[in-house]
Amino acid sequence: MYIYLIVALISYLLGSIPFGYILVRLFRGEDVRTSGSGNIGATNVARKAPGLGIATLFLDASKGFIAVWIASRIAYSSWNSTHPGMSLYFDNHPYRVWPALLMAIAAVFAILGHVFPVWLKFKGGKGVATGVGAFIALAPKAVLIVLVIFVAIVAAFRYISLGSIVAAAAFPVFAWLLYRYQASPAVFAAMVCASAVIIAKHHQNIRRLLAGTEHRFELKHR
Repeated sequence: MYIYLIVALISYLLGSIPFGYILVRLFRGEDVRTSGSGNIGATNVARKAPGLGIATLFLDASKGFIAVWIASRIAYSSWNSTHPGMSLYFDNHPYRVWPALLMAIAAVFAILGHVFPVWLKFKGGKGVATGVGAFIALAPKAVLIVLVIFVAIVAAFRYISLGSIVAAAAFPVFAWLLYRYQASPAVFAAMVCASAVIIAKHHQNIRRLLAGTEHRFELKHR
């Protein structure tokens, strides 16, 4: 049980690093939370400086990916130390699903760290970029499919928020379908929780979408 707590703590602390806030402070001497949407994520940072927005997107995704990767290494190290010479993925072995559960827990807590960072009084971003990084490490094929869904929705309706919400909702379904060797109810529940955190953080966008007042994405031509 202590391994789950260690992974959760490490993942939360990684996820809570507010890269958007730090970059804007370092390079512009401003607090990104006082402008635009007040969010520390890549979209709001890009309103200040597109280059910093791209850097924030990469770094936020990286912390999600690294959290899940660390969880996988911990799982493998723990297994090898207690079962030397035995394959972690031996067919029909009950421990076959264990690394996937640990990795899914890491994804949940990395996203929670970004959304509720301890360093910023638990007021963070929406978790999309961190979720993408974590999901790539967890189920890359599913991410490719939901990325196509995201692009299609944004192209059709020009709402980035709607694309993000639908993609987050679709991820657990495709991850379950494409990775049946990890088909554990606990793993699926953890992935649903990760997606639910992202969707819940879009509650204001959902209200605006229902009211017809949500901002549409527009390509600006010079």
